[in-house]
Amino acid sequence: MSHKCPVQSQAHPVQRLAVLLAAISAVLLPAAGFAFNSGSTGADGALAPTVNTAIQLPPSGVLNYTSVTIPAGVIVTFKKNALNTPVHLLVSGDVTVRGTILMRGGAATSTGTYGDGNQADDGIPGDGGPGGFGGGRGGRDDTALRAEIIRSGAGLGPGGGSGDIDGVDGCNGTRHYKSRGVGGAYSTSIDAYSPYCGGAPRYVGSSYGSSLLQPLIGGSGGGGGRGGLNYPGSGGGGGGGALLIAASGAINLVSTGWIDVQGGDAGGVAGTGVGQQGAGGSGGAVRLVATSVTGTGIIYANGGCINRSNAARQGCQLYDAGGSDGRIRIEAENLTYTATTQPAFSVDTPGPVFLSSLPSLRISSVAGSAVSPVPTGTADVTLPATIVNPVTVLFETANVPQGNTILLKVIPAYGFPIEAISPAITGTAAAGNASVQVNLPQGPSTLQAVTTYTVVVAMGEALSRFAQNERVDKVQLIASMGGENQAKLITITGKEYIVPVSVLQMVGFTG
Repeated sequence: MSHKCPVQSQAHPVQRLAVLLAAISAVLLPAAGFAFNSGSTGADGALAPTVNTAIQLPPSGVLNYTSVTIPAGVIVTFKKNALNTPVHLLVSGDVTVRGTILMRGGAATSTGTYGDGNQADDGIPGDGGPGGFGGGRGGRDDTALRAEIIRSGAGLGPGGGSGDIDGVDGCNGTRHYKSRGVGGAYSTSIDAYSPYCGGAPRYVGSSYGSSLLQPLIGGSGGGGGRGGLNYPGSGGGGGGGALLIAASGAINLVSTGWIDVQGGDAGGVAGTGVGQQGAGGSGGAVRLVATSVTGTGIIYANGGCINRSNAARQGCQLYDAGGSDGRIRIEAENLTYTATTQPAFSVDTPGPVFLSSLPSLRISSVAGSAVSPVPTGTADVTLPATIVNPVTVLFETANVPQGNTILLKVIPAYGFPIEAISPAITGTAAAGNASVQVNLPQGPSTLQAVTTYTVVVAMGEALSRFAQNERVDKVQLIASMGGENQAKLITITGKEYIVPVSVLQMVGFTG
């Protein structure tokens, strides 16, 4: 969902709040199965563009094709829907990609003498790809360098990178830049400062989501850089998009084919009295599920970088304001795909395309003002400046277990995010609710809510006793001739344990 900060009226001060779709992280096991069926209805026919094509996503984010063929040299992009859902391509036949599916996070505009001469767009962050989240704004310019003016904004999303942090640089003034933005997190957490500083890391963005990419979540935005004397700081890059391709037949990513959900780069900074550097957005997510997956085409879901010396894709390391890598997962009954992806892809047999009972979480009201079920991300709620803090924020959930809490993050256009955790969700798993009180800052802000819970499937918790008390993420059965069948237990951290199936059956595991 795009992050556009409305202009605040001087005659009638108000607080304008943009409400993002809530992100839900769940961890679950795929169901065992054989002949894979994508579930496509084929209602959208065959996708076979001959020129560059931008496809408008329906409200559900789900497109049902009979086949997909993208020729070499053709770029396919997607226009976001109102809820900024991930892109789900369900295909009843085969998918052949010789061209490009482009869902990269947007790059922020450059600032100062690297800019385009229009200072009005200096500091604007990059937008997230479809299903991804936008970057944070660069701090404004101010000849007095007043903190409340030159502060930058944090990136959006569950792992959004922070903006600048007040105070002087540490580590003897080297490699500890509090004025810079911090890269968006996703598959890994982000340390605000480099390892050159030593000591315990300070994580500003935490990893999120499941390695199984269920549910599917895009990348988070990088934080903006502090403003300067004469020019703003640069904005953060947007997070990469989120893509599912599920085909009942084959997915063939030909050598010329390309799927790109990279995080966007931060804008460059240069000039006398210029602000500081924003940070890259995190990479997005790609999940391919099919009867077979073949080819040598490229998949990119790596994090965004910074613009240095007026050149893009520089300084991609996490300590140098780069964003975290996203996730790539391939599930197939027959896999002959041999390309080297960025990052490396995980492999499994086909699991369910969607969660059986899709969880949802939304912000229903703020300070007594109702929020539309379909927020736009731009001034969804307008509150009078005279409102008294703290205000109450109400949440509604569906298919989220009771007892879980909700993290509310208030992200000002400029300044530090404010977090509050709700009491346990009440009601029922089918229809729950919760509330939290929070102090709203003056000016425009974005509100986002996150709940994280574990879906216990296929005895994941019960099997932890056989994996040094670490919850089991998935089980692979190993059949052997002349010996007892074995099971490989794979934990949420990737550790593997071999256990006889007969032992697992004692605790109710049926395979």
